[in-house]
Amino acid sequence: MPDKSHDSQQIVRVLETIGLIGGGEIGNNDFADLKLFTAILVAADGGANAIVEKGQVPVAVIGDLDSVSDAAREAIPDDRLHHVSDQNTTDLEKCLALIDAPLILGVGFLGGRLDHLLAACSAIAAPKAPPCLLLGAKDIVLAARGTLRLDLTAGTRVSLFPMAPSQGRATGLRWPIDELAFALGQRTGVSNEATGPVTLTFDNPGMLVILPRSALAVAVQALQG
Repeated sequence: MPDKSHDSQQIVRVLETIGLIGGGEIGNNDFADLKLFTAILVAADGGANAIVEKGQVPVAVIGDLDSVSDAAREAIPDDRLHHVSDQNTTDLEKCLALIDAPLILGVGFLGGRLDHLLAACSAIAAPKAPPCLLLGAKDIVLAARGTLRLDLTAGTRVSLFPMAPSQGRATGLRWPIDELAFALGQRTGVSNEATGPVTLTFDNPGMLVILPRSALAVAVQALQG
């Protein structure tokens, strides 16, 4: 049976957090950490291979499907393979556009090639992107939307990286950011530090918040709350 083709309608609609697996590097603890927060796995194209290798089956595979292995195709029902023909978007962008969920936790997007990493960061910072947190080997990254409250311990690294011009306000940071004009190529906020719980509010979408991997549970709680 040929892959189902989807170019616009949403494919996955759930009221739970989704684990999204990309085709990049997957860390030893990535699946275990996702399991703490979700039982639903979706694959971005070649991410299906890693899911099947773990003995699991994704609820959906979304992308141009050029990286899905024969073994994965045999293990995954045909009606879960969703071919998206758009060649102007990445597989992550396709997934973010076609998944309706309160939160997406992604692995397999931040390791490997630098251009893929930058494209992933750009995708989650897009104004219409759903809430998405990406896990890397040492860091996690999310886009700040509205007011973000993070129950961090003092000394936790908090880096702010603008993908679009933005100003914001914060409490709980060692170095204040109020009235600073952030912009890509002009001013970033890397290597700030929490003095305790942190509150961040920005006037425009597009501000990435980068935290240590150890802050994963705190970040997920903030995004789910």
